[in-house]
Amino acid sequence: MTTVGDIAGQIGTPLTGNATKVLLLGAGELGKQLVIAFQNLGLEVHAVDRYAGAPAQQLAHFSYIADIRDPYKVWELTEKIKPDYVVPEVETVAVEALKRIEEFGTTVVPSARACELTQCRESVREVAESIGLPVTAYRFAESAEELQEAVGELGLPCIVKPDITTSGKGHILLKEEEDVEEAWAMVRHVSSEYKRVVVERFVDFDYEVTLLAVRSIDPATGKMATWFSEPIGHRHEKGDLVESWQPMAMSEDALANARSVAARISNELGGRGVYGVELFVAGDEVYFSSVSPRPLDTAMLTGYTQRFSEFELHVRAMLGFPIDVTLVSPGAAVILHADAELDDVSYSGLDAAMAYEETDVRLFGKPWAYAGRRMGMVATTAEDVETARDRAALAAAKITVESGSSSGGDQVDAQPVTAAGSPVSDIEVIEVPEPVVDVDPKLTRSADD
Repeated sequence: MTTVGDIAGQIGTPLTGNATKVLLLGAGELGKQLVIAFQNLGLEVHAVDRYAGAPAQQLAHFSYIADIRDPYKVWELTEKIKPDYVVPEVETVAVEALKRIEEFGTTVVPSARACELTQCRESVREVAESIGLPVTAYRFAESAEELQEAVGELGLPCIVKPDITTSGKGHILLKEEEDVEEAWAMVRHVSSEYKRVVVERFVDFDYEVTLLAVRSIDPATGKMATWFSEPIGHRHEKGDLVESWQPMAMSEDALANARSVAARISNELGGRGVYGVELFVAGDEVYFSSVSPRPLDTAMLTGYTQRFSEFELHVRAMLGFPIDVTLVSPGAAVILHADAELDDVSYSGLDAAMAYEETDVRLFGKPWAYAGRRMGMVATTAEDVETARDRAALAAAKITVESGSSSGGDQVDAQPVTAAGSPVSDIEVIEVPEPVVDVDPKLTRSADD
């Protein structure tokens, strides 16, 4: 698909009648950074998630609690808000609603088709194979017994993944047959409602890499074009992202092959926006692993390493604005995880972490935690990647995610809601509390006028 689409020639003003509106479906830590990027370009943001107080809801102009897997709820929100753009932040969005929204003239980013085809690994694989991308052998399993059969057919070691794309979450390297039951239990926990897993033949690769493919309009030609970030290396443990760094050293041939794969899959999926393409690299050979039609966790560090972050690039591409993927500094990031279930979350050691040169901390603002939940990130830039990785690891080790409470006002009950398939509305609008400071009515100007 090579449809160019319109450039946003005019942006309105938030909270007015001419506002340019974005409906953000999913309000996690990635959505939080998207909200900042949207608002920096003057867009009015409406953020939706299954619980109150989600990270992006803390910043959005308007917030809602609804199950975005329910097509009735997504359509109802669209009818209520009448957004100019609908931007899914997660994979598990009702694609039936996205198709309908697109048919009625609202832009889905990057497109409803792209969201549908990348929602599960089976369709992603089918698309990749249909355009001749190199992929590893794979099988699907719907039970521990079927997983055992797939392992016997593909051999050990192999990789077990959820049947939905999850940006690396829930990936298990299975090395021993006696671990099949445990792998099944761990991976199906983050799979779709069908509780399937995909088993992939293990490729003896040298490293994994993420490449951002940014599709937008080339201002020089007025036609669609694709820009590529510098490659991003990353490491996972027990299925969760631990660290990432940019740039990842690659040979010229491997980088050319990686860009070729990323261009082919993103062009096939179409639309405008950022595609996060995951690849295995063995020597100069590159194998397709997965693709997400949105910013992804492995590239969060681009807020420090690139002139424009993956979030800013996603918004620029959506609007048809010029794209710049320049790397400004090598850098690395380490993810902060919770070690236990916590109802009241606090953090200590931030001052010690930020005492390291060129180091920053981002806390995602999630209102509660469970063991393994991503709660924040430490990012560092340096003259080279090795120094940045070492420094980020040392800084992250200074921070503790722990239980604790602080004095303050009324707290939001931030418990997740259950899925609902009924057309009856149960969307809750989160009201902004009244200001706690009395304003002198004689003051007619703000401080920045």
